[in-house]
Amino acid sequence: MIRYEYDKEDGDMMFDIKAELKKLPDSPGVYIMRNEADEIIYVGKAKVLKNRVRQYFQNSANHSVKVKTMVSHIDHFEYIVTNSELEALILENSLIKKHSPKYNIRLKDDKTYPYIKVTTNEMFPRVFMTRQHLKDKAKYFGPFTSGLTVKENIELIHKIWDLRRCHKVFPRDINKERPCLNYHIGQCKAPCNSLISEKEYNKMVEGAIDFLSGKTDKIIAELSEKMDKASENLEFEKAAEYRDTIANVKALNEKQIIESMHVNERDVIGFVRGDNGECVVQIFFIRGGKITGREHFMPENCEDTPDNTMLSEFIEQFYSGTPYIPKEIILQCDIDNYELISQWLSEQKGQRVNILIPQKGERKRLVDMARNNAQITLDKFGASIMREQQRTTGALDEIKKALDIDFDLVRIESYDISNTQGFQSVASMVVFENGMPKRSDYRKFKIKTVIGANDYASMSEVISRRFTRYINETTNPEVKKAGFDRLPSMIFLDGGKGQISAVKEVLDDLGIVVPVCGMVKDDRHRTRALLYKGEERELDSHSEGFKLITRIQDEVHRFAIDYHRQLRNQKQIHSILEDIKGVGKVRRKALMAHYGDISKIKEADIEDLKNVEGMDNKSAEAVYNFFRGIK
Repeated sequence: MIRYEYDKEDGDMMFDIKAELKKLPDSPGVYIMRNEADEIIYVGKAKVLKNRVRQYFQNSANHSVKVKTMVSHIDHFEYIVTNSELEALILENSLIKKHSPKYNIRLKDDKTYPYIKVTTNEMFPRVFMTRQHLKDKAKYFGPFTSGLTVKENIELIHKIWDLRRCHKVFPRDINKERPCLNYHIGQCKAPCNSLISEKEYNKMVEGAIDFLSGKTDKIIAELSEKMDKASENLEFEKAAEYRDTIANVKALNEKQIIESMHVNERDVIGFVRGDNGECVVQIFFIRGGKITGREHFMPENCEDTPDNTMLSEFIEQFYSGTPYIPKEIILQCDIDNYELISQWLSEQKGQRVNILIPQKGERKRLVDMARNNAQITLDKFGASIMREQQRTTGALDEIKKALDIDFDLVRIESYDISNTQGFQSVASMVVFENGMPKRSDYRKFKIKTVIGANDYASMSEVISRRFTRYINETTNPEVKKAGFDRLPSMIFLDGGKGQISAVKEVLDDLGIVVPVCGMVKDDRHRTRALLYKGEERELDSHSEGFKLITRIQDEVHRFAIDYHRQLRNQKQIHSILEDIKGVGKVRRKALMAHYGDISKIKEADIEDLKNVEGMDNKSAEAVYNFFRGIK
């Protein structure tokens, strides 16, 4: 794999697009388009890099509005030469997931679907829910889109077959301890104490596997026989339990059933488009001849994208993120790169995957069902989709207009300082991507170098630490990544000119160019305007842009306050418990873990306190007496 990367920091090198287009190779690979701020705005793959990349800069009249807009923002590009088109496809998926470029079709839903796992790879197998599909010789059933359905199935299995729920390792842990509570209440056969043979236990596991595979006739017959026997023996309560269990088995079976399937593993994909270009994709998951679940997606940036291209990119992204690929995928229409995607999916699965576009028959009816459900979803959520767009991308466009900027606000970082009369100063960093909070990127900072309530100095410290981490994480491969390796499109500060000046000074010292904007409040501590380049920029208080600024401001303030309150409470609690003689660090930790709140510790009596791990009669009396002033 060969990478050509343009170094924007090299002052001796100016990127000449026309000249660089001539240098493009006749090879497969991935191309990466960047804007003036060096942000990745589009990632694509090509069978021949030279031909594909040149197309963007030629015959613009034939381009869609989206492509024209994207090209107008391209400042420079880079490319990676791969050994094959398949390798390019895999790399493209990886880069799109990592960078979420603005002009690529994106799936907002990045879900990990639940499976039911039967640990047939261990002695005395267990049945439980998991979101990881490993190659570990266990049996997996799913994926399911409803966690509730998974739990219902598992609970029913445990009710019928009394399989173990513990995490003991066999044969190591056999006869090491007494049977647990589950054995005593009749919900486990206690293989840990050799109270059931491995052969008998495996018969129960086989029954559970049959149930999960949809083979319920035998199970219902066995339960019916037990019900009749219990009734004959006048054990009516037990008979009623069997009756209810049979009803539950039938209900779950009917919930998932679908008419005769020649192929047990299928994904069926249909989609519809709205009047405003919005798109809804519906997938039905068919496993073991039954519908185990369905899911809808609303891909972004597909308004001007042809159906076959949209569906192709959707498939690439969806199946690069799911651990399970079925034997057959049924589509509503043809896709781009049909052969390539089929080859890629087959290699992912380790056996041939058939992609079908049916015109009639059973498969066509399934596709129509998926498309009809997509239409229902669009009818139901179409208005909310538009409202969401107005709250996010529409709001960002309004902010851009108010600030008179021509770059995209893909990633906004906002900072705030919180302290109480200089005590325990902390800072918060919140991140909004494409107008939505990205909580996984939120960060907290304890102020280390500033004494007292000096918000300007505190902000300088935080900005210095955050962007020094950026430099270290992007230049030193030995530095552990902590999520600071991306630059924001703009920094929004909960403050005015003083805060902005303090931040700009730090950024200049570090050689980092990021625009900084202040969020100005009125006397009532409500958002009034934006402060950018020394000027106040007003927004209509009823506009979506104004509301987004308010949400950012409220969120960064809330996050800072919550962190400060957390530290303050910890300090308070720690100080109080430290004053109790005979209660050391371990016991303080155990008390807080048990009660969770200092007020509950105060209310506890001696007997209750003695039940806390690590506490004895003497220490319990010490805690009890301390809070009641008894010496």
